[in-house]
Amino acid sequence: MLDSRAMPRAELIVALDVADRAAAARAVATLAPAVRFFKVGLELFTAAGPAAVEEVRGAGARVFLDLKIHDIPATARGAARSAARLGADLITVHALGGPAMIAAARESVEAADTATRVLAVTVLTSLADEELAALGVAGPAAEAAVRLGRMAVRAGAHGLVASPREVAPLRAALGPSVVLVVPGVRPAGADAGDQRRTLTPRETVAAGADYLVVGRPILASADPLSAARAILGEMKDV
Repeated sequence: MLDSRAMPRAELIVALDVADRAAAARAVATLAPAVRFFKVGLELFTAAGPAAVEEVRGAGARVFLDLKIHDIPATARGAARSAARLGADLITVHALGGPAMIAAARESVEAADTATRVLAVTVLTSLADEELAALGVAGPAAEAAVRLGRMAVRAGAHGLVASPREVAPLRAALGPSVVLVVPGVRPAGADAGDQRRTLTPRETVAAGADYLVVGRPILASADPLSAARAILGEMKDV
């Protein structure tokens, strides 16, 4: 079971934010000596479909299928069931889809008799407080994440996706058993890109994260394997 009590803390997930299955296969092969968990997101899944998940699983690695399901409960139920049947270890739904949608996704993966776990995305890491206000979401981001996180866990989410800066308040509010998967992690000196609420790998682990999701700082490196190992070293040095 994928939960923060059974799995080692602070595992690295590399985001395969690449354009096609061939690029994903090359990245998985390059990183295989150090990384055994990969994210398949919208870009890759739209390009390659379920074959992208099969590519990662065929290499003996685990899959975080990050499609951020956000629809009516019936549609979310079917999408979660299909994702579970693909063999994804972790899948995402948007917390803003509401408790009925989250509950439908949870019920669906359990009915499929798989080990898939449902994560609710709280506040996207690209959003700042002023953008939340423009969306009509009461902020600041940390308060919104805790509010949405509480609702999602009550509705049945196994865990949450949140920025590094919300890890500590979420852990304080929800305790040790909720899985926290954290994108927006950037090594010191790395370009933040479109991420707005970042911390370093060391800071994110210290805050209480279970899984760190890192993409561009690794894949865009001249030596992706060395970049991944450097991040893993920093994660262990807490």
